[in-house]
Amino acid sequence: MKKTTTRLADGRELIYYDASDDTVRTATDPRPLDPVATAAEVRADPLLGDAVAIASHRQGRTYHPPADECPLCPSREGRHTEIPADAYDVAVFENRFPSLAGDHGRCEVVCFTPDHDASFADLTEDQAALVLDAWTDRTADLSRRPGVAQVFCFENRGAEIGVTLGHPHGQIYAYPFVTPRTERMLASLAAHREATGRNLFDDVVARERADGRRVVLDGDHWVAFVPYAAHWPYEVHLYPRRRVPDLLALDEPARTEFPQIYLEVLRRFDRIFGPEAPPTPYISAWHQAPVHAADRSQFALHLELFTVRRTSGKLKFLAGSESGMNVFINDVPPEIAADRLREVASKP
Repeated sequence: MKKTTTRLADGRELIYYDASDDTVRTATDPRPLDPVATAAEVRADPLLGDAVAIASHRQGRTYHPPADECPLCPSREGRHTEIPADAYDVAVFENRFPSLAGDHGRCEVVCFTPDHDASFADLTEDQAALVLDAWTDRTADLSRRPGVAQVFCFENRGAEIGVTLGHPHGQIYAYPFVTPRTERMLASLAAHREATGRNLFDDVVARERADGRRVVLDGDHWVAFVPYAAHWPYEVHLYPRRRVPDLLALDEPARTEFPQIYLEVLRRFDRIFGPEAPPTPYISAWHQAPVHAADRSQFALHLELFTVRRTSGKLKFLAGSESGMNVFINDVPPEIAADRLREVASKP
């Protein structure tokens, strides 16, 4: 992998990740852009003890442009985008409309491929491996920055999720605080260790593998399963078999196998609602140990993938119980979801 760092016309950082070491990146951004002006701030909720990012400037962000005006495609003669080069493998840049900025963190956009009409599931294993390298490198870089407490790599896919740009891409948030979801995991981890002397993540993975009913794929270095208490209609958690705290700690065998397992899971997600169904909307979220956690080695890196679609043509809405009380109600038993994800393995 070759990494090339440059700047866009308004000063934002742009990083190319190329599979070939001899790739040269010299294209510059000729756009007459004003410096990015953000109004992002983080406010503490005194009742819940969590934080809310207030980012009014995001109201003006690019919203569902036609394909020939996509800002994530490579630049072409007469049309300049966020990527000055006329081709790229993987590109990462600072978000022009960030939810977090300055002392309140950082937001980046990760372009998986220059192909506007592709999806992550369409990538080759080599392409997916390069994205993994980019996620890892960005995690390392952002973790070193003052004030960053947690690095979150994720992908939103589909209009049903709220995606405003159709080009295959993900995002990375560098939070100035540990997120509420991770705080809850850490509390459960500590309580389990106090009660049993064992690691909660290890026990969860061991239980799922021993039970087997919810396991979707079990590789040499990764296991993918529908969790026992899945919140979403179709939800898969992907864990490395050897517990590590973050992407940087993955060994080479795990890094090599990851594209095989992950791409297969994504392709099954696109099959679960039948051949005539549109692409499955989903959120794919990496969970990594907080940068300054007391004992990071106890945390288990894992990826959580889920869809808001519960059946063909119907979505799972977060209504009163979910939104008002954070109590999820799942219409699809996890065992049935796992059966379905195994069933579609052999279908084209």
